Amino acid sequence: MTEITLEPSTVPAEAATRLSVAELKSRAAALLPELRQGAEDRERQRLLPHEPIRRIGSERLLTWRIPSSQGGSGASVRDVIQFVIDVASVDSNVAQALRPSFLFLEGLLASDDEAARQRWLPHYLNGELFGNAGWEVGGANGAISASLVREGDHYRANGSKYYSTGALYSDWVSAVAVDEAGHERRFMLPRDREGLELVDDFDAMGQRLTASGTTNLNNVLVREEDIVPHHLFAGGRTQRSIVTPYAQLFLAAVEAGIARNALDDAVAFARDHARPIKHSSASRSVDDPYVEFSVGEISARAFAAEAVVLRAADSIDAAWAGGLEESAITQAAIDVAQAQYMAAEAALKAAELLFDVGGASTTARKHNLDRHWRNARTVANHNPRHWKAAVVGAYRLKGSQPPLSGLF
Repeated sequence: MTEITLEPSTVPAEAATRLSVAELKSRAAALLPELRQGAEDRERQRLLPHEPIRRIGSERLLTWRIPSSQGGSGASVRDVIQFVIDVASVDSNVAQALRPSFLFLEGLLASDDEAARQRWLPHYLNGELFGNAGWEVGGANGAISASLVREGDHYRANGSKYYSTGALYSDWVSAVAVDEAGHERRFMLPRDREGLELVDDFDAMGQRLTASGTTNLNNVLVREEDIVPHHLFAGGRTQRSIVTPYAQLFLAAVEAGIARNALDDAVAFARDHARPIKHSSASRSVDDPYVEFSVGEISARAFAAEAVVLRAADSIDAAWAGGLEESAITQAAIDVAQAQYMAAEAALKAAELLFDVGGASTTARKHNLDRHWRNARTVANHNPRHWKAAVVGAYRLKGSQPPLSGLF
Protein backbone atom coordinates (compact mmCIF):
# COMPACT_ATOMS: atom_id res chain seq x y z
CA MET A 1 0.00 0.00 0.00
CA THR A 2 1.37 3.41 -0.97
CA GLU A 3 0.51 6.21 1.40
CA ILE A 4 -0.04 9.75 0.17
CA THR A 5 2.58 12.14 1.54
CA LEU A 6 1.38 15.61 2.54
CA GLU A 7 2.61 18.35 4.81
CA PRO A 8 1.64 17.90 8.51
CA SER A 9 -1.47 19.81 9.56
CA THR A 10 -2.73 21.09 12.86
CA VAL A 11 -4.97 18.38 14.32
CA PRO A 12 -7.48 19.33 17.05
CA ALA A 13 -6.50 18.02 20.49
CA GLU A 14 -9.62 15.84 20.78
CA ALA A 15 -8.71 14.10 17.53
CA ALA A 16 -4.94 13.98 17.98
CA THR A 17 -4.75 10.23 18.59
CA ARG A 18 -4.00 8.61 15.26
CA LEU A 19 -5.96 5.46 14.47
CA SER A 20 -4.33 2.70 12.44
CA VAL A 21 -6.07 0.94 9.56
CA ALA A 22 -6.50 -2.11 11.79
CA GLU A 23 -8.19 0.02 14.46
CA LEU A 24 -10.55 1.54 11.92
CA LYS A 25 -11.42 -1.92 10.63
CA SER A 26 -12.13 -3.04 14.18
CA ARG A 27 -14.39 -0.04 14.77
CA ALA A 28 -16.20 -0.70 11.51
CA ALA A 29 -16.77 -4.36 12.33
CA ALA A 30 -18.19 -3.42 15.73
CA LEU A 31 -20.51 -0.80 14.25
CA LEU A 32 -21.97 -2.84 11.37
CA PRO A 33 -24.40 -4.86 13.54
CA GLU A 34 -25.74 -1.59 14.95
CA LEU A 35 -26.25 -0.22 11.43
CA ARG A 36 -28.07 -3.40 10.44
CA GLN A 37 -30.42 -3.23 13.42
CA GLY A 38 -33.67 -1.63 12.36
CA ALA A 39 -32.58 -0.95 8.78
CA GLU A 40 -35.63 -2.68 7.28
CA ASP A 41 -38.03 -0.77 9.52
CA ARG A 42 -36.27 2.52 8.85
CA GLU A 43 -36.66 2.01 5.13
CA ARG A 44 -40.27 0.89 5.37
CA GLN A 45 -41.36 3.70 7.70
CA ARG A 46 -39.05 6.35 6.23
CA LEU A 47 -37.15 7.01 9.43
CA LEU A 48 -33.99 8.95 8.58
CA PRO A 49 -30.91 7.26 10.13
CA HIS A 50 -29.46 10.37 11.76
CA GLU A 51 -27.92 8.55 14.72
CA PRO A 52 -26.25 5.72 12.73
CA ILE A 53 -24.67 8.22 10.36
CA ARG A 54 -23.48 10.45 13.19
CA ARG A 55 -21.89 7.37 14.78
CA ILE A 56 -19.87 6.75 11.64
CA GLY A 57 -18.47 10.26 11.87
CA SER A 58 -17.80 10.10 15.61
CA GLU A 59 -16.00 6.75 15.21
CA ARG A 60 -13.69 8.54 12.72
CA LEU A 61 -14.76 6.17 9.94
CA LEU A 62 -14.62 8.95 7.37
CA THR A 63 -10.89 9.43 7.93
CA TRP A 64 -9.49 6.26 6.34
CA ARG A 65 -7.63 8.09 3.60
CA ILE A 66 -6.15 10.92 5.67
CA PRO A 67 -2.36 10.40 5.73
CA SER A 68 -0.70 9.52 9.02
CA SER A 69 1.27 12.77 8.82
CA GLN A 70 -2.04 14.61 9.15
CA GLY A 71 -3.62 12.48 11.86
CA GLY A 72 -5.20 9.73 9.77
CA SER A 73 -4.45 6.10 9.01
CA GLY A 74 -3.19 6.42 5.45
CA ALA A 75 -5.54 3.66 4.22
CA SER A 76 -5.79 2.55 0.61
CA VAL A 77 -8.72 3.15 -1.71
CA ARG A 78 -9.38 -0.59 -1.48
CA ASP A 79 -9.79 -0.25 2.30
CA VAL A 80 -12.35 2.52 1.87
CA ILE A 81 -14.28 0.71 -0.86
CA GLN A 82 -14.41 -2.47 1.25
CA PHE A 83 -15.87 -0.38 4.07
CA VAL A 84 -18.48 1.11 1.71
CA ILE A 85 -19.47 -2.36 0.50
CA ASP A 86 -19.79 -3.56 4.09
CA VAL A 87 -21.97 -0.60 5.09
CA ALA A 88 -24.14 -0.98 1.98
CA SER A 89 -24.58 -4.67 2.78
CA VAL A 90 -26.52 -3.68 5.91
CA ASP A 91 -28.04 -0.36 4.80
CA SER A 92 -27.34 1.03 1.35
CA ASN A 93 -29.02 4.33 2.27
CA VAL A 94 -26.37 5.00 4.89
CA ALA A 95 -23.55 4.11 2.50
CA GLN A 96 -24.86 6.41 -0.23
CA ALA A 97 -25.40 9.30 2.21
CA LEU A 98 -21.68 9.18 3.04
CA ARG A 99 -20.58 9.66 -0.58
CA PRO A 100 -20.15 13.47 -0.52
CA SER A 101 -17.99 13.23 2.61
CA PHE A 102 -15.67 10.69 1.03
CA LEU A 103 -15.49 12.50 -2.30
CA PHE A 104 -14.58 15.89 -0.87
CA LEU A 105 -11.83 14.26 1.17
CA GLU A 106 -10.44 12.50 -1.89
CA GLY A 107 -10.47 15.81 -3.75
CA LEU A 108 -8.44 17.38 -0.96
CA LEU A 109 -5.88 14.58 -1.17
CA ALA A 110 -5.62 14.76 -4.96
CA SER A 111 -5.07 18.52 -4.91
CA ASP A 112 -1.89 20.46 -4.25
CA ASP A 113 -3.96 22.99 -2.30
CA GLU A 114 -2.28 22.75 1.08
CA ALA A 115 -4.34 25.60 2.52
CA ALA A 116 -7.56 23.72 1.77
CA ARG A 117 -6.23 20.59 3.45
CA GLN A 118 -5.13 22.56 6.49
CA ARG A 119 -8.62 23.96 6.80
CA TRP A 120 -10.79 20.93 6.14
CA LEU A 121 -8.95 17.79 7.30
CA PRO A 122 -9.35 18.70 10.99
CA HIS A 123 -13.13 18.76 10.49
CA TYR A 124 -12.98 15.13 9.35
CA LEU A 125 -10.89 14.19 12.36
CA ASN A 126 -13.54 15.82 14.54
CA GLY A 127 -16.18 13.50 13.07
CA GLU A 128 -17.95 16.10 10.94
CA LEU A 129 -19.90 15.17 7.81
CA PHE A 130 -20.31 16.81 4.42
CA GLY A 131 -23.34 16.96 2.13
CA ASN A 132 -23.72 17.97 -1.49
CA ALA A 133 -26.19 20.36 -3.09
CA GLY A 134 -24.91 20.86 -6.60
CA TRP A 135 -27.44 19.50 -9.08
CA GLU A 136 -30.56 21.24 -10.27
CA VAL A 137 -33.63 20.19 -12.23
CA GLY A 138 -35.45 21.86 -15.08
CA GLY A 139 -32.54 22.77 -17.36
CA ALA A 140 -29.97 20.96 -19.46
CA ASN A 141 -28.06 18.23 -17.66
CA GLY A 142 -25.44 19.91 -15.51
CA ALA A 143 -26.76 23.43 -16.11
CA ILE A 144 -26.57 25.77 -13.12
CA SER A 145 -29.08 28.58 -12.64
CA ALA A 146 -28.32 29.45 -9.00
CA SER A 147 -26.66 32.85 -8.74
CA LEU A 148 -23.79 34.22 -6.69
CA VAL A 149 -23.69 38.03 -6.52
CA ARG A 150 -21.02 40.10 -4.81
CA GLU A 151 -22.16 42.33 -1.96
CA GLY A 152 -19.26 44.30 -0.53
CA ASP A 153 -16.64 41.94 0.86
CA HIS A 154 -18.89 38.87 0.56
CA TYR A 155 -21.51 37.28 -1.74
CA ARG A 156 -25.17 36.36 -1.67
CA ALA A 157 -26.37 33.06 -3.14
CA ASN A 158 -29.87 32.37 -4.42
CA GLY A 159 -31.32 29.31 -6.10
CA SER A 160 -32.69 25.84 -5.56
CA LYS A 161 -30.88 22.51 -5.70
CA TYR A 162 -32.03 18.93 -5.91
CA TYR A 163 -30.30 15.57 -5.27
CA SER A 164 -28.65 17.00 -2.15
CA THR A 165 -27.18 13.68 -1.06
CA GLY A 166 -26.47 13.47 2.65
CA ALA A 167 -27.20 17.16 3.27
CA LEU A 168 -29.74 16.57 6.04
CA TYR A 169 -27.17 14.55 7.99
CA SER A 170 -24.26 16.89 7.44
CA ASP A 171 -22.40 19.62 9.28
CA TRP A 172 -21.34 21.24 6.00
CA VAL A 173 -23.15 21.57 2.67
CA SER A 174 -21.38 22.25 -0.63
CA ALA A 175 -23.20 24.10 -3.39
CA VAL A 176 -22.43 25.66 -6.74
CA ALA A 177 -23.70 28.85 -8.33
CA VAL A 178 -22.87 31.10 -11.27
CA ASP A 179 -21.22 34.42 -10.50
CA GLU A 180 -21.72 37.71 -12.34
CA ALA A 181 -18.97 36.84 -14.81
CA GLY A 182 -20.74 33.60 -15.74
CA HIS A 183 -18.28 31.35 -13.92
CA GLU A 184 -19.38 28.43 -11.73
CA ARG A 185 -18.24 28.91 -8.13
CA ARG A 186 -18.28 26.23 -5.45
CA PHE A 187 -18.70 27.05 -1.79
CA MET A 188 -18.99 25.13 1.46
CA LEU A 189 -21.47 26.37 4.03
CA PRO A 190 -22.09 25.41 7.65
CA ARG A 191 -25.37 23.60 8.05
CA ASP A 192 -26.83 26.36 10.26
CA ARG A 193 -26.03 29.29 7.93
CA GLU A 194 -29.05 31.62 7.77
CA GLY A 195 -30.99 31.20 4.52
CA LEU A 196 -29.72 27.66 3.88
CA GLU A 197 -32.91 25.58 3.81
CA LEU A 198 -32.75 21.78 3.66
CA VAL A 199 -36.02 20.10 2.70
CA ASP A 200 -36.80 16.41 3.27
CA ASP A 201 -38.73 15.86 0.03
CA PHE A 202 -36.75 13.16 -1.80
CA ASP A 203 -39.36 10.93 -3.45
CA ALA A 204 -37.40 8.29 -5.39
CA MET A 205 -38.66 4.71 -5.29
CA GLY A 206 -35.36 3.55 -3.77
CA GLN A 207 -32.55 4.89 -1.59
CA ARG A 208 -35.28 6.85 0.17
CA LEU A 209 -33.22 7.67 3.24
CA THR A 210 -30.19 9.23 1.56
CA ALA A 211 -31.57 12.70 2.41
CA SER A 212 -31.20 13.68 -1.23
CA GLY A 213 -33.98 16.25 -1.32
CA THR A 214 -34.12 19.96 -2.08
CA THR A 215 -31.71 22.61 -0.83
CA ASN A 216 -32.84 26.21 -1.12
CA LEU A 217 -30.37 29.07 -1.10
CA ASN A 218 -32.38 32.02 0.18
CA ASN A 219 -30.08 35.04 -0.10
CA VAL A 220 -27.44 33.03 1.76
CA LEU A 221 -24.32 34.83 2.91
CA VAL A 222 -21.21 33.37 1.25
CA ARG A 223 -17.90 34.64 2.60
CA GLU A 224 -14.69 34.64 0.61
CA GLU A 225 -13.31 31.85 2.81
CA ASP A 226 -16.36 29.71 1.98
CA ILE A 227 -15.33 29.53 -1.68
CA VAL A 228 -13.80 26.14 -2.49
CA PRO A 229 -11.74 25.53 -5.65
CA HIS A 230 -13.62 23.53 -8.28
CA HIS A 231 -10.81 21.02 -8.68
CA LEU A 232 -11.52 19.63 -5.19
CA PHE A 233 -14.70 18.02 -6.49
CA ALA A 234 -15.28 15.16 -8.92
CA GLY A 235 -16.69 16.04 -12.29
CA GLY A 236 -14.14 18.33 -13.89
CA ARG A 237 -14.42 18.55 -17.66
CA THR A 238 -11.05 19.96 -18.66
CA GLN A 239 -8.73 17.22 -17.41
CA ARG A 240 -9.07 13.74 -16.03
CA SER A 241 -8.90 13.53 -12.24
CA ILE A 242 -8.41 10.43 -10.12
CA VAL A 243 -11.33 11.65 -8.01
CA THR A 244 -13.78 10.96 -10.84
CA PRO A 245 -13.27 7.17 -11.11
CA TYR A 246 -13.24 7.07 -7.31
CA ALA A 247 -16.64 8.79 -7.28
CA GLN A 248 -18.01 6.31 -9.78
CA LEU A 249 -16.54 3.31 -7.99
CA PHE A 250 -18.33 4.42 -4.85
CA LEU A 251 -21.64 3.81 -6.65
CA ALA A 252 -20.47 0.38 -7.75
CA ALA A 253 -19.51 -0.42 -4.16
CA VAL A 254 -23.03 0.43 -3.02
CA GLU A 255 -24.39 -1.96 -5.69
CA ALA A 256 -22.07 -4.73 -4.50
CA GLY A 257 -23.29 -4.18 -0.95
CA ILE A 258 -26.91 -4.39 -2.06
CA ALA A 259 -26.19 -7.72 -3.77
CA ARG A 260 -24.71 -9.09 -0.55
CA ASN A 261 -27.67 -7.78 1.45
CA ALA A 262 -30.03 -9.57 -0.94
CA LEU A 263 -28.04 -12.76 -0.39
CA ASP A 264 -28.31 -12.45 3.39
CA ASP A 265 -32.07 -11.94 3.15
CA ALA A 266 -32.45 -14.84 0.72
CA VAL A 267 -30.67 -17.19 3.14
CA ALA A 268 -32.67 -15.93 6.13
CA PHE A 269 -35.99 -16.19 4.33
CA ALA A 270 -35.31 -19.71 3.06
CA ARG A 271 -34.29 -20.84 6.54
CA ASP A 272 -36.92 -19.07 8.63
CA HIS A 273 -40.00 -18.42 6.50
CA ALA A 274 -40.21 -20.37 3.24
CA ARG A 275 -42.11 -23.64 2.83
CA PRO A 276 -41.56 -26.15 0.03
CA ILE A 277 -44.17 -26.04 -2.72
CA LYS A 278 -46.67 -28.91 -2.78
CA HIS A 279 -44.92 -30.97 -5.47
CA SER A 280 -41.41 -30.45 -4.11
CA SER A 281 -39.41 -33.53 -3.18
CA ALA A 282 -38.12 -31.74 -0.08
CA SER A 283 -39.72 -31.49 3.35
CA ARG A 284 -37.77 -28.33 4.17
CA SER A 285 -37.28 -25.33 1.93
CA VAL A 286 -33.52 -25.39 2.44
CA ASP A 287 -33.47 -28.89 0.92
CA ASP A 288 -35.38 -27.90 -2.21
CA PRO A 289 -32.88 -28.09 -5.11
CA TYR A 290 -34.35 -25.04 -6.82
CA VAL A 291 -34.10 -22.96 -3.65
CA GLU A 292 -30.51 -24.13 -3.31
CA PHE A 293 -29.89 -23.19 -6.93
CA SER A 294 -31.43 -19.72 -6.47
CA VAL A 295 -29.40 -18.97 -3.36
CA GLY A 296 -26.27 -20.28 -5.07
CA GLU A 297 -26.80 -17.99 -8.05
CA ILE A 298 -27.44 -14.98 -5.82
CA SER A 299 -24.27 -15.82 -3.90
CA ALA A 300 -22.23 -16.05 -7.10
CA ARG A 301 -23.50 -12.69 -8.32
CA ALA A 302 -22.79 -11.01 -4.97
CA PHE A 303 -19.31 -12.55 -4.93
CA ALA A 304 -18.59 -11.38 -8.48
CA ALA A 305 -19.84 -7.85 -7.81
CA GLU A 306 -17.56 -7.43 -4.81
CA ALA A 307 -14.60 -8.93 -6.65
CA VAL A 308 -14.80 -6.61 -9.66
CA VAL A 309 -15.32 -3.55 -7.48
CA LEU A 310 -12.25 -4.34 -5.38
CA ARG A 311 -10.24 -5.06 -8.54
CA ALA A 312 -11.13 -1.58 -9.80
CA ALA A 313 -10.15 -0.12 -6.42
CA ASP A 314 -6.73 -1.70 -6.90
CA SER A 315 -6.45 0.16 -10.22
CA ILE A 316 -7.06 3.48 -8.48
CA ASP A 317 -4.48 2.59 -5.83
CA ALA A 318 -2.03 1.71 -8.62
CA ALA A 319 -2.60 5.12 -10.21
CA TRP A 320 -1.81 6.80 -6.87
CA ALA A 321 1.30 4.65 -6.44
CA GLY A 322 2.51 5.60 -9.93
CA GLY A 323 2.24 9.33 -9.33
CA LEU A 324 -1.16 9.85 -10.95
CA GLU A 325 0.04 9.62 -14.53
CA GLU A 326 -2.68 10.28 -17.09
CA SER A 327 -2.49 6.79 -18.61
CA ALA A 328 -2.95 5.18 -15.19
CA ILE A 329 -5.95 7.39 -14.41
CA THR A 330 -7.48 6.48 -17.77
CA GLN A 331 -6.96 2.79 -17.03
CA ALA A 332 -8.61 3.26 -13.66
CA ALA A 333 -11.56 4.98 -15.35
CA ILE A 334 -11.96 2.05 -17.76
CA ASP A 335 -11.71 -0.52 -14.97
CA VAL A 336 -14.26 1.37 -12.87
CA ALA A 337 -16.68 1.59 -15.81
CA GLN A 338 -16.50 -2.19 -16.22
CA ALA A 339 -16.96 -2.72 -12.48
CA GLN A 340 -19.96 -0.40 -12.43
CA TYR A 341 -21.61 -2.24 -15.29
CA MET A 342 -21.13 -5.65 -13.71
CA ALA A 343 -21.98 -4.59 -10.16
CA ALA A 344 -25.27 -3.02 -11.25
CA GLU A 345 -26.17 -6.11 -13.27
CA ALA A 346 -25.32 -8.37 -10.34
CA ALA A 347 -27.29 -6.36 -7.78
CA LEU A 348 -30.39 -6.09 -9.95
CA LYS A 349 -30.39 -9.80 -10.76
CA ALA A 350 -29.66 -10.84 -7.17
CA ALA A 351 -32.55 -8.68 -5.97
CA GLU A 352 -34.86 -10.33 -8.50
CA LEU A 353 -33.73 -13.90 -7.75
CA LEU A 354 -34.42 -13.33 -4.06
CA PHE A 355 -38.12 -13.85 -4.78
CA ASP A 356 -37.40 -17.36 -6.10
CA VAL A 357 -36.51 -18.67 -2.64
CA GLY A 358 -40.14 -18.57 -1.52
CA GLY A 359 -43.68 -18.25 -2.75
CA ALA A 360 -46.12 -15.38 -2.60
CA SER A 361 -45.10 -14.64 0.99
CA THR A 362 -41.82 -13.13 -0.24
CA THR A 363 -43.85 -10.18 -1.54
CA ALA A 364 -45.39 -9.34 1.85
CA ARG A 365 -44.73 -5.75 2.83
CA LYS A 366 -43.63 -6.80 6.30
CA HIS A 367 -40.56 -8.46 4.78
CA ASN A 368 -39.74 -5.42 2.63
CA LEU A 369 -37.69 -7.58 0.27
CA ASP A 370 -38.44 -5.36 -2.70
CA ARG A 371 -36.19 -2.68 -1.22
CA HIS A 372 -33.10 -4.37 -2.67
CA TRP A 373 -34.27 -4.08 -6.28
CA ARG A 374 -35.61 -0.56 -5.73
CA ASN A 375 -32.34 0.53 -4.15
CA ALA A 376 -30.17 -1.15 -6.80
CA ARG A 377 -32.24 0.31 -9.62
CA THR A 378 -32.08 3.80 -8.12
CA VAL A 379 -28.29 3.70 -7.70
CA ALA A 380 -27.87 2.33 -11.23
CA ASN A 381 -29.85 5.27 -12.59
CA HIS A 382 -27.16 7.73 -11.52
CA ASN A 383 -25.41 7.02 -14.83
CA PRO A 384 -26.70 5.09 -17.89
CA ARG A 385 -24.79 1.82 -17.60
CA HIS A 386 -25.00 1.13 -21.33
CA TRP A 387 -22.75 4.15 -21.85
CA LYS A 388 -20.23 2.49 -19.55
CA ALA A 389 -20.04 -0.62 -21.73
CA ALA A 390 -19.98 1.39 -24.96
CA VAL A 391 -17.11 3.59 -23.75
CA VAL A 392 -15.12 0.52 -22.72
CA GLY A 393 -15.82 -1.03 -26.12
CA ALA A 394 -14.64 2.09 -27.95
CA TYR A 395 -11.49 2.11 -25.84
CA ARG A 396 -10.74 -1.53 -26.66
CA LEU A 397 -11.53 -1.19 -30.36
CA LYS A 398 -10.09 2.22 -31.21
CA GLY A 399 -8.24 3.52 -28.18
CA SER A 400 -10.91 6.19 -27.69
CA GLN A 401 -10.49 7.99 -24.39
CA PRO A 402 -13.37 8.03 -21.87
CA PRO A 403 -15.33 11.30 -21.90
CA LEU A 404 -14.32 14.10 -19.52
CA SER A 405 -17.86 14.26 -18.21
CA GLY A 406 -17.37 13.49 -14.54
CA LEU A 407 -19.01 10.09 -15.08
CA PHE A 408 -15.86 8.11 -15.91
